[in-house]
Amino acid sequence: MTDFLQLVISGTATGACYALAALGFTLLWQASGTINFALGEMIMLPAFTMLFFLGPAGLPLWAAFALTVVASLVVLGAGFKALVVDPLIRHGVIPLVIATLGLSIGFKNLVRVGYSAQVFTFPSIFPDELLDIGGLRVSGADIGTVVLALTVAAGVQTFLSRTLTGRAMQAVAQNRDAARVLGINAGRMVLYAFLINAALAALTALLVTPVYLAKFDMGDTLGLKAFYAAIIGGFNNSRGALLGGVIVGVLENLVGAYISPGYKEGVALVLFLLVIVFRPQGLLGRAEERKV
Repeated sequence: MTDFLQLVISGTATGACYALAALGFTLLWQASGTINFALGEMIMLPAFTMLFFLGPAGLPLWAAFALTVVASLVVLGAGFKALVVDPLIRHGVIPLVIATLGLSIGFKNLVRVGYSAQVFTFPSIFPDELLDIGGLRVSGADIGTVVLALTVAAGVQTFLSRTLTGRAMQAVAQNRDAARVLGINAGRMVLYAFLINAALAALTALLVTPVYLAKFDMGDTLGLKAFYAAIIGGFNNSRGALLGGVIVGVLENLVGAYISPGYKEGVALVLFLLVIVFRPQGLLGRAEERKV
């Protein structure tokens, strides 16, 4: 039983990182109808940006993270919206999907050629020693990751549901034309969604890179699992994205320990297929009917 609980805690820590990335998928979809398949690379880029600030620039981790967040807001938030999304979204989702897939390939090759194809270690903001909690030997990094990730996720949820700006963002997501009639600046609300997504990507990079290590293709797995988690929980429900991420992380750990490590990477795909077949709207999502 002790081993089982330790696996659950460790899996929850990994799943919390998936959940933060999945939250980015749902935020952009709800606010602007955008599906960003370059999200994994938008986690990889902040990781390498922090490495640059830590190495050649010689800054401490907190300063490197702060500067990376600023850079992410400008480039991956406002820049991505202005240069990629705004010109293409008027033509439908398909051109935008193709563009983000192209960005994904471009970002990977840019880092591989321009920085390095090597694998780099990354410092953790949490202590590595094991903690004894009620007989459980759990990593301080796992506990810290779970607490920080869930606190940030809860903060985003509170912002969206309890603040005037958050409710305005939800109004735009539900009906942009009606929101404009009510005097809401729809463009600004959509921009806020992109900025929040960029900040979440930088935070996810900070939390997950000590485990995944910094490499130019780290976004492949992260982006795919975050997408699966968003679908599993419900693409139109941010709480569902959090649930989906944690479920994927925990089940990966349990399958890897009790069945075979070789099956671990297939857990998210199997869950994704089951949800698509039996509950297409996701575990917490709502079915949306459209006239054809």
